[in-house]
Amino acid sequence: MTANRKTKLFYGYIMVAAALFIMTLAWGALFCIGVFFKPMLEELELTRAATSIAQSISILLTGFVGIFLGRLNDRLGPRLIVTAGGLFLGAGYLLMSLTESGWQLYLFRGVLVGIGMSGTYVPLLSTIAKWFYRRRGLMMGIIMSGIGLGTTVMPPLANWLISSYGWRDSYIILGAATLISVILAAQFLKRDPADAGQFPYGGVEAKQEEVAGLSPQRVLQTTQLWLLCFIFLFFDFCADAVLVHIVPHITDFTISAASAASILAVLGVVSIPGRIVMGNAGDRVGSKLTMLICFAVMLTSFVWLLFAREEWAFYLFAIAFGFPYGGLAALMSLVVTELFGLSAIGLILGIVTCGATIGAAAGPALAGFIFDVTGGYQLAYIICTALSAVCVVLTLLLKPVTGK
Repeated sequence: MTANRKTKLFYGYIMVAAALFIMTLAWGALFCIGVFFKPMLEELELTRAATSIAQSISILLTGFVGIFLGRLNDRLGPRLIVTAGGLFLGAGYLLMSLTESGWQLYLFRGVLVGIGMSGTYVPLLSTIAKWFYRRRGLMMGIIMSGIGLGTTVMPPLANWLISSYGWRDSYIILGAATLISVILAAQFLKRDPADAGQFPYGGVEAKQEEVAGLSPQRVLQTTQLWLLCFIFLFFDFCADAVLVHIVPHITDFTISAASAASILAVLGVVSIPGRIVMGNAGDRVGSKLTMLICFAVMLTSFVWLLFAREEWAFYLFAIAFGFPYGGLAALMSLVVTELFGLSAIGLILGIVTCGATIGAAAGPALAGFIFDVTGGYQLAYIICTALSAVCVVLTLLLKPVTGK
């Protein structure tokens, strides 16, 4: 029996609850952009590619600023960083209500929201990894299910707000809710179990080499780090191209905006068990095998999407894509700790996340450009199919790194 089990309440579970709430609100709001797409396009007279750039900027900044904040989180802990993230997120969405031109869209929705998101993702995941040596994959899956919950709840809510109050007032509501809620939840966060007078869950049985991990200098010299960066770059390219453009893509087939938002919501719902089930599977059979299964299913879903035309077919795609999408997102931090340990988890996770965000930025932008040039998304989804196959191959090459 570990020291944690002798206490009435392990504070790590409060950490998980707070992180889950923050992820739900922050990422749910981020992926509402597909619902705001057409109302903003009509009023601001922008193309789909131009509007997608705002999402790309925010995703890129989430990664690049996340490297710095991940390292800072290793030293200072998450409370201050996540609080600052909530301030930037709230300010970005509130100012979106005043947008009149493209540069304002990029500054408010791109820069401010991107900096805010960087203050939530890496700090939360790298902190929770320190609280759980056992059940780490499961806890990461629960936290990452917040993205699925947000994708489930927020797009239909945003669609209702826009239809009732217009897109500008909807951004005011979204900004106020984000500002207040994220800052309040951040006050429950603690740097590590020692701050609560506890040990990590399973910490007594943890292997010393896992606790120590590799030095940052050694990690940067490994091929495995860069393989991992490319795997998640390609994955997020595909995932964010879908999350941003699937709603306008579906409505191009004369399917209603409400139905399209519901299909996106189904994707979010299915991603929730994907994150929890595959995160738990990663604990049991290892992250590599679990990732291979996820990429194989994702590849199959993209082949299906190439031929989908009817509403029922898009619902089926949402189910087939949502499960591995959720699972892979939950496995990122687990595979990082399995390969490299915990000594510089914030920095390493920040680097891998940066690679992922490059793909997440490129995916929506390229998909929007392809639509503007060809009048459809078929070529974009062919590219996603090919990249899914590449991810299968690269995952087969992953192996643990040894030595200091």
